[in-house]
Amino acid sequence: MMSIGVITRGKYGLRLIENVRKNSDFRVSSIELPEKLPDFIETPADLINELIPDKGIFSNDLIIAYSLHPDLAPQIIRLAGENGASAVIIAGGAGMAGGQSEITSFSKKFNINVQVHEICCDIECIGNKTIDEFASCFGRPEVRINTNNGLITNVKIIRSAPCGSTWHMAKGLVGTKIEEAPARAGLLIQQYPCRAVRGNKGGIHKAAKLHKESLERALKESV
Repeated sequence: MMSIGVITRGKYGLRLIENVRKNSDFRVSSIELPEKLPDFIETPADLINELIPDKGIFSNDLIIAYSLHPDLAPQIIRLAGENGASAVIIAGGAGMAGGQSEITSFSKKFNINVQVHEICCDIECIGNKTIDEFASCFGRPEVRINTNNGLITNVKIIRSAPCGSTWHMAKGLVGTKIEEAPARAGLLIQQYPCRAVRGNKGGIHKAAKLHKESLERALKESV
């Protein structure tokens, strides 16, 4: 059974922990970073040691980090590598992950797979055993549907967004007209409410699009 260590910050990461515990057999442990951190951290290695004195969290198979700080993310990768983790997922996108050269250096040094995702419902299998085991259950949404008389009667979750929004969508789609289901799927995700960045180019729109597309695929397969 795979073990997952989640590093949370404020509200970010809490839904993932709840959903993974509820809908899988993965072992999950977590540790919380302060919600308020300096914009620039001069000595990130010292600060991360101060914030996380017990390095046990980094010995899990997979580390999912909602550190949301470009100075701390590389140090999380380093500690994960030093303590035997197989893979790291950095949430929040490239802007929160630190320099690519530093990430690549730690990845090669410790032979650890590092994935950076703006939104975690974009996680998918990549050929790495640890990432793929997680992505078999959580990541890009995949559903199967049943219909009757032009209405959605049941939505079965094959793979859920880590935050649990896919389950929210599934419940809200029962009784929806088939032709209205994909658009409603995207709307339900935005009403969850999705915690991805909002605005015209925010990740919330990508999350809605991924779920809308999952319904469109399911409808084609149900014909």
